[in-house]
Amino acid sequence: MADTITVSVLGTGIMGAAMARNLLRAGHTVRAWNRTPAKAEPLAEAGAHLAATPEEAVEGADAVLTVLHDGDAVRTTMERAAGALRPGAVWAQSTTVALDDVGALAALARRHGAHFYDAPVLGTRQPAEAGQLVVLAAGPAEGRTAVGQVFDAVGSRTVWTGDDPATGSATRLKLVANSWVLAATGAAGEALALAKGLDVDPHAFFEVIAGGPLDMGYLRAKSELVLEDRLTPASFAVGTAEKDARLIVRAGEQHGVRLDVAAACAERFRRAAAQGRGDQDMAAAYYASFDGSAAS
Repeated sequence: MADTITVSVLGTGIMGAAMARNLLRAGHTVRAWNRTPAKAEPLAEAGAHLAATPEEAVEGADAVLTVLHDGDAVRTTMERAAGALRPGAVWAQSTTVALDDVGALAALARRHGAHFYDAPVLGTRQPAEAGQLVVLAAGPAEGRTAVGQVFDAVGSRTVWTGDDPATGSATRLKLVANSWVLAATGAAGEALALAKGLDVDPHAFFEVIAGGPLDMGYLRAKSELVLEDRLTPASFAVGTAEKDARLIVRAGEQHGVRLDVAAACAERFRRAAAQGRGDQDMAAAYYASFDGSAAS
């Protein structure tokens, strides 16, 4: 395997654009495509080749990286592109999707002779931009050299969960991790909202828990975004958080697990999105505790 490869990045939103830039920094050739072309244009200045269609993006590529919104977007995009895949290409699927989607996407890759990797990532905008994502990956030994070059460029480490991507073992782990992230975000927002409602200085709350087991850097980071009105640009958007919360609830239901907190988080994110905050950082779910201008 050559030291550098050609990687097609399909989806250049918050995560995809950052991952594409790190692939370029690693010396790889990057072909980028996005449904909204304007979102991909800044990557051209960084050296990426912009493709007009998914088919053009993947033609002849050694590796394909999908970083789209949801399973439907991945499926429809790759159904268009699959015919142009070269035999033996690797496909790293990093979109957070439903468990049902993973097996179907693995079958699509198999039909077209590609090596499929279930490869969601842990991290938001900042670690993505720094190439410090944690890659959760499942896939065959054959092809790992090529896909490993992709993972090394975008992440600080790769956690392998198995050889058969169709089981969705990496996505299962991602959903568990995200259930904690979303619950912590919701709890932070509600604590701030209650402080607001009870006329309590939130910094008094932080002082009370300082240095103890209830203190969390994540709590403070998300709280600062709300208190300092720094909700854009989003590290992880409200709309995406709602989608992931609903995937978590659905996965629980499919396996006999009732997830009340995840369901409540999904509803809070929905209300925040309805307030026009869908593209803001998920910390904006704080505003779901209030009606109209009550949070100001």
